[in-house]
Amino acid sequence: MSLQWKTQEYPIDISEADIVEAMRDVEGYIDISPGDFRELFLYAYRHAVQRLTKRRTAGDIMSRQVICLEAGMDLQQAAALLAEKALTGAPVVDDSGVLIGVVSEKDFLVRMGVGTKPTFMGIISGCLNDQGCMVCALRNHRIGEIMSRPPICAGPDISVAGIADLFAKHQINRLPIVDAHNRPIGIVTRTDLVACHCFAVPGARL
Repeated sequence: MSLQWKTQEYPIDISEADIVEAMRDVEGYIDISPGDFRELFLYAYRHAVQRLTKRRTAGDIMSRQVICLEAGMDLQQAAALLAEKALTGAPVVDDSGVLIGVVSEKDFLVRMGVGTKPTFMGIISGCLNDQGCMVCALRNHRIGEIMSRPPICAGPDISVAGIADLFAKHQINRLPIVDAHNRPIGIVTRTDLVACHCFAVPGARL
């Protein structure tokens, strides 16, 4: 069985000459071909990554400074805050700080009327056809009206593999991490997963 050597998981392009030199560094005789050695290393590396990944949890990789929005916040105020913090979405909490929803760019775009799979060109097309600004549809509305609910969330003990599964299953880009009282204590984004070197989340959306 042959495996591709240079991938996103194994970014270093190790040549066969490198493998031969590595085999020479080992004392004694190794009865294995360079190709078999390379394949064995790939499998071993993959198992090591999986083993270490299972040990890592949301508590290890989450961002602990969570910017939350309130359900009663008007969309103009919320958009300004998200823009200021360079965020594309945030958890939504009630007056007690309990997580009740999540809002993202997609929720804003859907309210603007560009459909459930919004694109930039869809916005341009809508603005040109209507001869007006689609953002006007956001005026005089509040976060609680457009947020996604119930929110997909998890506790700090969920594994990194479990987080990746949730991202793929629910097509999300962020996962609020909550305490026993369902109050946000952190957040994990797709960027956090990539930074911990182990997952590319397929099919994620805004």
